[in-house]
Amino acid sequence: MIHIFQQGIETNDTTLLLLHGTGGNEHDLIPLGKQIDQTASILSVRGNVLENGMPRFFRRIADGIFDEDDLIARTEELNNFITNASRKYNFNRHKVIAIGYSNGANIAASLLFHYENALRGAILHHPMVPRRGIELPNLSGKDILITAGKQDPMCPPEESEELHELLETAGANVETFWTDYGHQLIPAEVEVGKQWYSNKIK
Repeated sequence: MIHIFQQGIETNDTTLLLLHGTGGNEHDLIPLGKQIDQTASILSVRGNVLENGMPRFFRRIADGIFDEDDLIARTEELNNFITNASRKYNFNRHKVIAIGYSNGANIAASLLFHYENALRGAILHHPMVPRRGIELPNLSGKDILITAGKQDPMCPPEESEELHELLETAGANVETFWTDYGHQLIPAEVEVGKQWYSNKIK
């Protein structure tokens, strides 16, 4: 997968996995990652799927309707990529924190839904429920922050509420931060993410 890796300082063994939204790329979220933790390593990945020329992490049939088979395959692909990257770049596979926006948040949530040890935790900006009707792995000890907009036309509040409940039922420590805005990622969400990270991860 096309990606950027930036080595953090030796005393910080956390790696931030940065996952962009539809139409983004591996450069988009690096400034955000630096705001969250300027000393952590960064692994920023570009999605392997193109939708009308726009990179994504998995295919969708229509807005809000995911291609489930492709989602499962791409989630496995990403999980394997992280494992291989940890060997190549010699970072701690057990201290990976995903920061995803929109489509990137959805693939991060899918990692949590499918693999018990894919992530140590996650900041999910405007995510949806990746799959329904499946049993989630044991997510005890995982710290997860969801940020969502009450006026989000692409990700209705019910989606974020359901995702919160599903992750919490699986044992994760979940917090949700609400804004009065839509699907855009606003500075207040980044600041809350930074505070949450300092309290839960550092």
